[in-house]
Amino acid sequence: MRLPLIATLILLVFAIAIDYYLWYRIKTTASRKVWQRIQAVTAIIFNLGLLLVICLPKRRGGDAGLELIMWTLYAYFSVYIPKFLFVVFDLIASLPLLWKRRRWKWLSVGGIVIGCLVFILMWWGALINRYSIDVRNVEIEIADLPESFDGFTIAQISDMHVGSYGTDTTFVAEVVERVNSLSPDVVAFTGDIVNRRSSELRPFVSSLSRLRGRDGVFSILGNHDYGDYYTWESPEAKAENMQHLLDMQSEMGWTMLNNASAFVYRGNDSIAIIGVENVGDPPFTVYGNLDKAYETLDDPNVKILLSHNPAHWVEDIKDSPDKNIALTLSGHTHAMQMSAFGVSPAALRYPTWGGHYADDDGHQLYVNIGLGEVAIPARIGATPEITLITLRRK
Repeated sequence: MRLPLIATLILLVFAIAIDYYLWYRIKTTASRKVWQRIQAVTAIIFNLGLLLVICLPKRRGGDAGLELIMWTLYAYFSVYIPKFLFVVFDLIASLPLLWKRRRWKWLSVGGIVIGCLVFILMWWGALINRYSIDVRNVEIEIADLPESFDGFTIAQISDMHVGSYGTDTTFVAEVVERVNSLSPDVVAFTGDIVNRRSSELRPFVSSLSRLRGRDGVFSILGNHDYGDYYTWESPEAKAENMQHLLDMQSEMGWTMLNNASAFVYRGNDSIAIIGVENVGDPPFTVYGNLDKAYETLDDPNVKILLSHNPAHWVEDIKDSPDKNIALTLSGHTHAMQMSAFGVSPAALRYPTWGGHYADDDGHQLYVNIGLGEVAIPARIGATPEITLITLRRK
């Protein structure tokens, strides 16, 4: 039996238990039976809907089907998480009955209020906050940065996952406008432009072609860009999908750094921009090769590395004396699309989940929490990010 099926059955049993409890509470407190019927009918509809979408193909089929799955699951959890919270509060409110005292009604009411607030918060994240772009200005000091590069700006964007928007280019066009308004020297895209297939990018090519940096737009691949989350008819079909993605980025005027590097010049001075294909922690496939991208990593040139997964910096670059890489730019984490007051559940998986990090040897990392979504079509906190990085001579 497949693990997702087992997880689904456990979830259904849990949901039925919650619904039965709510049905029973309504039966004992409500004067009209219509509320019992409403609870029973909506529970049947939601759980049948869950079964239906679980049975839909996820590694095959069109993008519209994947969108349907995402939104149905999100709607389901936006109802059942508040229900669960109410049940927890209501059970605690019933504890005095063990001592033959009156229930704590105020706690039950608190459960209703908190459940409603969570429901509102989840849909605020889905309908409003996922489109609320946050431009973060960050200054990073680099030792031995050439004076002519003092004040050099990099606009970093990451994790667009354009397939989550179907064919609606509104948000992506706004991202392009906001980046261009910053007049950066370089635009750096740090991977995951699609969800599963390169065809998702086609509606957005025109908008993304307008992205401008004085010294160019540089791009790398993320784990979602290789077609690994789709079932292909043949290896040739998967290779063709990959080539299609590369061709479209070339059509957009972006410079892809697939285990490659480029130099940006100011007079006689220069800095290197290095890009590696995806390097990350399991279960993500390693495609990148830093030594191939730049052969003399210990030379004195100032280097900016684009590497999708911040685990690469933690495992291979941090505290490494033979890798003279001043700054690494990553994405990937999305801050799990949830954060509040500088805290995110992503920290349970990635110690470097968002923002600026540094070791004692001059290796620095900036993790952009991305623009798009995957799995859930929402950002609860973890607002879509454009980072404007200004380099300063230390």
